[in-house]
Amino acid sequence: MFRLALTVALTLAGAYGLALNLPYIAPIFALMFTIKPAPPMGYKSLLALLVVVCITTGSGLLMIPVLNAYPLTALMLIALGLYFSNYLTVVKRKAAVGGLLTVGLTLISAAGYGNFSAGRMVVEALITGVVLAVLCQRIVYLLFPEPTRVAVKKSKPAVSDTKDANWIALRATMIVFPAYLLGLTNSSVYLPIIMKSVSLGQQVSLVDAKHAGRELLGSTFMGGVFAVLFWYGLSLHPNLWMFFLWMLGFSVYFACKLYRILPSKVSGAFWSNTVITMLIMLGPAVQDSASGKDVYKAFAVRLCLFVGVTLYAWLAVYVFEGWRARRLRRRGCVGV
Repeated sequence: MFRLALTVALTLAGAYGLALNLPYIAPIFALMFTIKPAPPMGYKSLLALLVVVCITTGSGLLMIPVLNAYPLTALMLIALGLYFSNYLTVVKRKAAVGGLLTVGLTLISAAGYGNFSAGRMVVEALITGVVLAVLCQRIVYLLFPEPTRVAVKKSKPAVSDTKDANWIALRATMIVFPAYLLGLTNSSVYLPIIMKSVSLGQQVSLVDAKHAGRELLGSTFMGGVFAVLFWYGLSLHPNLWMFFLWMLGFSVYFACKLYRILPSKVSGAFWSNTVITMLIMLGPAVQDSASGKDVYKAFAVRLCLFVGVTLYAWLAVYVFEGWRARRLRRRGCVGV
């Protein structure tokens, strides 16, 4: 618990202290890498991960000229690529590769649409975020090593039926693609919305229609509430050290919920999505404050957009599941 909390807080402080591009991405990587109780990756694994990041994010850079010259063809290719990335996540259990490919196809191509240098900047932000997260994880691991007696249980495949897996991959694709189309209209404004939709798409692959509302909408609202509390706490004395300490305190609480040190009626995915939502909302707010914009107005607009995207994801899950259930019933009747 302390290892996760300190890694996320240290990565956030390092990203903002070094003035990285899109600094709030680095602590999200730190959460993803450290949430599983295991030793940090070695330098060879880090090098392999960076190669994967370059390949997957490079797909977004390759799509930028196609998107500018042949937009319809590019959108069809991106939709197909989103389905493939979600298929990797659901069926092949390659969540890291699938998530990075999704980010590359959506976040980078949207940021670089009309401005290739902006897409390249996002790629640099992802690579530096990965490196910083792994380095901070290795530093914190020296303080809180993994006990040798603890055995990490291997996670079971989420979906055993190939038909179900294909359906869930298609469902997750339909969550991300409309938000991506919205991001193409103004990537500087809607870039956090794309990131939120990517997070929802990954989470949709793990939930069913019955629990979608609580998992998706509940975690989004909870992330917004914690982002407001975090911002008010930081405004009392805004500097990098307080940013680090507030992040450490919030991360300790989230880690207690994730690892069931504090009782929780919701899943770990709920709390991890809450943390990601909070970070995605805080990052642009800090940038708005530095540029002199109205933080509270932008914060309210961004929260409304997040809730709107989440409501669409919840509605899409119910519509797709209902349509699928009716098809299965009709096939059953025909078979009889």
